[in-house]
Amino acid sequence: MADLVMGQGGAVHRPRNVDWKRAAALLYGDWGTSKAYVIGLAFVAAGFSSLPIILAVCALTALVGFNYSIVCAHFPDGGGVYSAAREQSRFLASTGALLLVANFIVTAALSGWAAVSYFGVPTANAPYATMALVVVIGAVNFFGPKHSGSVSIWLAVPAVLVVVTIIALSAPHLTTTHLEPRHENLGQLWVAFVGVILALSGVEAVANITGVMKADPGSTPDDPKVVRTATKAIVPVAIEVVAGTALLGWAMLSLPKSFSPQLMEHKEDMLRFLAEHYGSIALNPSVGAVLGLIVGIVFGLLLLSAVNTAVVALIGVMYMMAQDGEMPRVLRRLNRYGVPKIPLLIAIAIPILVLAATKNFEALAGLYAIGVVGAITVNLGACTFNKRLNLPWYQRIIMGATFAILFAVELTIAKTKPDALFFAICVLGIGFALRAYSHKISGLKTLTVTRGVAAMVMPDLATTIRPKLEEGQKIMVAARGITPVLGFALDEAQLRKATLCVLFVREVSVYYTGTGMIGRSKWQENPEANAIMSLMLKEGEQRGICIMPIYAVSDDPPTTIVDLAATMGVDYLMIGASQRSTMAKLLRGSVATGVAQQLPESIQLVIFG
Repeated sequence: MADLVMGQGGAVHRPRNVDWKRAAALLYGDWGTSKAYVIGLAFVAAGFSSLPIILAVCALTALVGFNYSIVCAHFPDGGGVYSAAREQSRFLASTGALLLVANFIVTAALSGWAAVSYFGVPTANAPYATMALVVVIGAVNFFGPKHSGSVSIWLAVPAVLVVVTIIALSAPHLTTTHLEPRHENLGQLWVAFVGVILALSGVEAVANITGVMKADPGSTPDDPKVVRTATKAIVPVAIEVVAGTALLGWAMLSLPKSFSPQLMEHKEDMLRFLAEHYGSIALNPSVGAVLGLIVGIVFGLLLLSAVNTAVVALIGVMYMMAQDGEMPRVLRRLNRYGVPKIPLLIAIAIPILVLAATKNFEALAGLYAIGVVGAITVNLGACTFNKRLNLPWYQRIIMGATFAILFAVELTIAKTKPDALFFAICVLGIGFALRAYSHKISGLKTLTVTRGVAAMVMPDLATTIRPKLEEGQKIMVAARGITPVLGFALDEAQLRKATLCVLFVREVSVYYTGTGMIGRSKWQENPEANAIMSLMLKEGEQRGICIMPIYAVSDDPPTTIVDLAATMGVDYLMIGASQRSTMAKLLRGSVATGVAQQLPESIQLVIFG
């Protein structure tokens, strides 16, 4: 068993032992399987005019992959959409998590159906074989998942090899002869595009496993960074998914139109059919049949792994929400192997109910899209509008544009697929009912208060009043004249054992930087500054305080004070008022206000009067 990692203050962290290769394999086990049924669904949607739709789905897949490399960089502790949305609101996080539950429910059913199809089970018997498959996988998970990363590598490598083999065999036969122009108007083309959006499936998996990824060099358990690991895991899988889906889709559409009945018949196991056909042309029918059998076994096992991943993830999401108080506590009860008992039963029963109520493979795919697209939309939307994320402007724009596209896709699914909308509403309704019940039995109550009252009870409020008496701090005091603020600054510097920067700004009405006035000006040459600095140096020597005199000439004192405070890296800036009424008005009004408006949040401002 891997050892837990102990951080500062005794915090316990999950071991980070998943390197980029295993992370990529886990991601490929879910994301990489999409091509096994996406191109078949595209043919069902648009026939020989479906190549633009396939390419558009590939482009959106690449865009979403880029966005998730950003998401992983900012959420290194895992949780996927739940963690990203929770920084905005718990309700939004629960919505994203429930959409993810809907996604995993249909993933288990859809991947299982595709798996048994690749194993050669007839379409009429596929739902019943899939039900039995889900029960078997659930029974295996009763004893807990082990070494899934290593198993995924052994399944992912053969899958990539057979994809490359099919592409290589079909390359000499790729043609645009049989392609047809679009038959529909742009509105119908958009609906067809939405219908095959399943290539996005599985990308949420990488955001969920950042909590166990190997940290980047130089990061700590309390401040982990997984940018390198996540990027190296996402990029090769995204390239394979995008390029593989595009080329295999082209290979499918390079077949003569006389193959339309066979293509419709093999929509669920299209890659196996392509392997048999192009293998027979390139070599001989016997080799083609063997190659088709190999592809069926390899992708069947990979899809079987996707079913297992979906079941494990479904159990994990429900258990995580129960741990966080968003689901009843009973969902946290474990069996003797450490597996949540009730979530395991739900993960088996609900996919079976969905299979029993679904008429065909296309209807199952329609249910799938609303969950996966909804979860990704919530994740990217929460990150786009989260001002606390330090995103460069171009990343925020790209993420916002992707969110807008996916939001439009989600609305289209809800409008054109009433069964999918009904399914999502059922999942959300039952989920929120359980959430409300969990809050009730936990004694929680929702109240509406003003933003100011809410800020007073935030969890991080205690950090704002913790002692900050640390050696090595810097205090800057800006004063005109010998005023009480100087004594206050000396007391604070002595108490904190801090360096005291004494700033005197000589204000001029017109200042020309080209004259080099600052370079030649010294505080010793200004009588008022000289009196202040000499006194502070003497007091500092007597008290054992390091005094640093700073003298400046400026026509904009507030800006100069802020610039010098930031340049010196001070922790506290103190401003006082002179005894003269005009100067007091100046400091209390324009200078103090100007400084307060421009001062960075990292520097504390103290106005002494």
